[in-house]
Amino acid sequence: MDAYRVLLLWQKEGAFIKESGLSPFAMELALGVCRRHLYLQYFVKSLVKKKPSPEVCTVLELGIFQMFFMEVPDHAAVSTSVELTKAANLGEGSARLVNAVLHSARRSGLPALPQQRVRRVSIENSVPEWLVRRWFDIYGGDRAEALAKATLERPVEWIRVNLQKTSAPVLAQKLGLTGASILYDRYIQVPEDAKLKAILESDAFANGEFSLQNPSAYEVVKLLDLKPNQKVWDACAAPGGKSALMAEMEPALDILASDVSEFRVEKMHDLVDRLGLKNVRLECIDVLACNGVVDGKFDRVLLDVPCSNMGVMARRPESKYRITPESVKELAELQYGILKSASAMLAQDGVLVYATCSPDPVETMQVVNRFVKAHPEFVKRGEPVFPGAEDARFDGFFAQALERKKV
Repeated sequence: MDAYRVLLLWQKEGAFIKESGLSPFAMELALGVCRRHLYLQYFVKSLVKKKPSPEVCTVLELGIFQMFFMEVPDHAAVSTSVELTKAANLGEGSARLVNAVLHSARRSGLPALPQQRVRRVSIENSVPEWLVRRWFDIYGGDRAEALAKATLERPVEWIRVNLQKTSAPVLAQKLGLTGASILYDRYIQVPEDAKLKAILESDAFANGEFSLQNPSAYEVVKLLDLKPNQKVWDACAAPGGKSALMAEMEPALDILASDVSEFRVEKMHDLVDRLGLKNVRLECIDVLACNGVVDGKFDRVLLDVPCSNMGVMARRPESKYRITPESVKELAELQYGILKSASAMLAQDGVLVYATCSPDPVETMQVVNRFVKAHPEFVKRGEPVFPGAEDARFDGFFAQALERKKV
């Protein structure tokens, strides 16, 4: 019932599934249905003459997902779906329809897919057709299909160890993760069979010995080339993971972490307090209107700008259905505006890192190239990084370092 309720809120109001507080099973179920939403709709359409109400469609998607994509016995998936229909007060007629459709799905098996490749990739992987076509145009068919398939994968979870309080081997042993992969001496890969809920309820978490963070963040932060006693501004900091990482890496930094949302800044206070970080100041700042609000020049500026989330669609499946061609263009303008405004606060010979969790050229190199062309005092520092392109366990980030020089 909880997964059903959350899925309806997502479809009707755009609510975020991961913020719903579901149990582990209900969360896996809701996220799984969201990831395969277009395919499940296609499946339902192949079984009915007339499209049912959104509520009944959601029940059918939940049932089909359990039957074909989870280790739930068919009879259990059918019976629980029928009971859910009744509990949701959708009527006896709807309950009979759900029962009949799910029995039909069990007999018929998975539906045939369209022959046309773009359409097939779109439906099979539940990625809107316009976006698949965009990926075909940018990356070619094989790479586009791989990107679409990756949106269905359950993302790898990583623990970032607070090296100010413990070490990766010691923490891994404490959490019962002995033998788990350790990366950069500070990231522990959480095994698929580990109970993440229990890990997050541990004393080690409460004591600030670790956080959850993908290693892509480390690849981004490395580009800043941090040194002790530098002034650093993380200008789009929420939820605060990269600010915390920087503070853990170098306690002598003076870090200002800001966000435009007061609510998100308040949440960052919880993070900073839990980790015991003494060198992070938190403020609510609109980067686009930061003149006179932010004092002084910074040695380092990190801009993890709002983006389409194309590189983290497995982690944030709602984003697949939210973005449009128009919204990508609008985001690029916002990103450019943030970069232009924040860059004015960078000191001479300082380094700014522009980052997105989208690899799309419109949000990445086109924004950077436009900025560098208009601001000759900034030059690219090294090559951009795309962590997710080299390691499937990494989120699909992009980052480019820029340095301010005398003209």
